Amino acid sequence: MGRLCQTEGLTDIQEEILKTVRQFVEQKILPVATELEHKDEYPTAIVEGLKELGIFGLMIPEEYGGLGESLLTYALVVEEIARGWMSVSGVINTHFIVAWMLMQHGTEEQKQKYLPRMASGETRGAFSMSEPALGSDVAAITTKAVKLDDTGDGVRYSITGQKMWLTNGGSSNLVAVLVKTDEGSESVYKNMTTFLVEKEVGFGETAQGVTIPGKIDKMGYKGVDTTEMIFEGHNISADQILGGVPGKGFYQMMDGVEVGRVNVASRAVGVANRAFELGVEYAQQRSTFGKKIIEHQAILFRVAEMATKVEAAHQMMVRAARKKDSGERNDLEAGMAKYLAAEYCNEVVESSFRIHGGYGFSKEYEIERLYREAPMLLIGEGTSEIQRMIIGRRVVEDYKVKG
Repeated sequence: MGRLCQTEGLTDIQEEILKTVRQFVEQKILPVATELEHKDEYPTAIVEGLKELGIFGLMIPEEYGGLGESLLTYALVVEEIARGWMSVSGVINTHFIVAWMLMQHGTEEQKQKYLPRMASGETRGAFSMSEPALGSDVAAITTKAVKLDDTGDGVRYSITGQKMWLTNGGSSNLVAVLVKTDEGSESVYKNMTTFLVEKEVGFGETAQGVTIPGKIDKMGYKGVDTTEMIFEGHNISADQILGGVPGKGFYQMMDGVEVGRVNVASRAVGVANRAFELGVEYAQQRSTFGKKIIEHQAILFRVAEMATKVEAAHQMMVRAARKKDSGERNDLEAGMAKYLAAEYCNEVVESSFRIHGGYGFSKEYEIERLYREAPMLLIGEGTSEIQRMIIGRRVVEDYKVKG
């Protein structure tokens, strides 16, 4: 290991977890990642290995069968996994966000029902806010849950609408879905509810009134399945409302997205760190004009900038994770970390690509894969533009001129 991306103040248990994950990445992910990515093949063997390591239950409390670790531990694990292959970290991220929302907002019955199975990986989570006509404009969602007439079997709803950009849409069997409900509030945000929708793994009609059409073909971020989700009168019990009370869905989702942004920052650091490793290694092997290209000042300066950006992004991510672990709101820190890490990741990957020269354009070299993966981090869990809005508004709140 080099000096980059070191984290001070970790416990022996955290160090051991990271060491184990790092070994798994080196032995099980890096050797096969590019081949699987080019085939757009789901990493079944890798996911099974992560289940055995307990990664799917990393933050789930021990009383529900998990390891009970912190957000910081989880973020550092994600950083290691993304260094190997970002798509694998995506498989875990959406699962974790649903588990987090259950831990923070679920009823005790919901926690008992889902968390032990999520910790083992038997139940795999996905979450859904976006729709075809909108992305970050969550208030504009049109998918709606209408309360049905009471037939004696408890309160039930019918969900109709179309959701978009579900990571793990096909491979999950539990989806947290944000929909509109009529709660009589003047605020659109208090007329939103999160439902826990159970379905079968796979594509086609995966539950009554629920269809997963198929995988969306993407430029990068391959292997992991990204899908639409279509509801046509899906009949669901009010017991499946997260927390048991309608009208709180928007705030529950935003809480999940906050930790999701720490995760995206972690992924960006992992990808950037790998791009740096590839670039600095290649620069010491390739020769031009009678010397190694690392000896050319232009390349040496580029390497210095890459290393600095990787380190800065890592430290920002660590700060955001620790802020959330302390019980404080971290929307500003998470937004800053996600924004900085994603932007720096793209810059570091491009610099490594340029160091590789013509070989960077070849699919035989790993940097080609990273070059296609990095852009997703600019838009995942809120675009860089949205992060700047969040950061700006929060900073103005803190520095508001009095009087």
